[in-house]
Amino acid sequence: MEKLLIVDDDAALRRLMRLELSDTYEVIDSGEPEQGLALALESKPKAILLDLRMPKYSGYELLQTFTSFSHTQKIPVIIVSGEAGGQTKEHCKQLGAAGYFEKPIDFDALRVCLRQIAKDRVDTPRREVRVRLRVALKLMGLNDRGEHSEEPATTENVSLSGFLCVCAAPFAVNSVLSVYLTSPDEKYAGKVRVVHTDSQGGKLHRYGCVFTEKAGPWVLQ
Repeated sequence: MEKLLIVDDDAALRRLMRLELSDTYEVIDSGEPEQGLALALESKPKAILLDLRMPKYSGYELLQTFTSFSHTQKIPVIIVSGEAGGQTKEHCKQLGAAGYFEKPIDFDALRVCLRQIAKDRVDTPRREVRVRLRVALKLMGLNDRGEHSEEPATTENVSLSGFLCVCAAPFAVNSVLSVYLTSPDEKYAGKVRVVHTDSQGGKLHRYGCVFTEKAGPWVLQ
């Protein structure tokens, strides 16, 4: 059974998360941020659920530590916080968070997020390094209604063979799309296949894309 680490100073919430998730994961938890880092190094969990506000330690600092420290940076960190607002979510995203859930927790959505993260890790070859990088793209192809679509997209991370991006257009899995780098000048980069997708709420979608051919410059060479 895969391990899941929870770092939150609210003991009652930790018990609830353990109750909700222990049928799928071996749940390890701590209310002490310093111990949370030690547990991450020791247990090597598949994912970390992290609160932002804890005594004596900022969750932002711990998030940055998890995502930048070489021994933990490959472990996805999902924020579970009472703080709402787009700026907070965007800041966490910039620091490397893989997801953000407001309290009270929607456990069904959280389970979907955890499954998707696990799938992302399987879809990416172990030998490849993913780099968290925001790159402006244009995606062109047929959407899920069979209509031609040209939409801007922004990557969340990139690798030699593909990228994870957010886009408003509804593309289906296995769609083949043309990719253009749009900054500073528009340049054709090649074609990709959509290997997985999930909704980001509202009209946004996240796509995992793998190159089927490269016909121009790419971020990683």
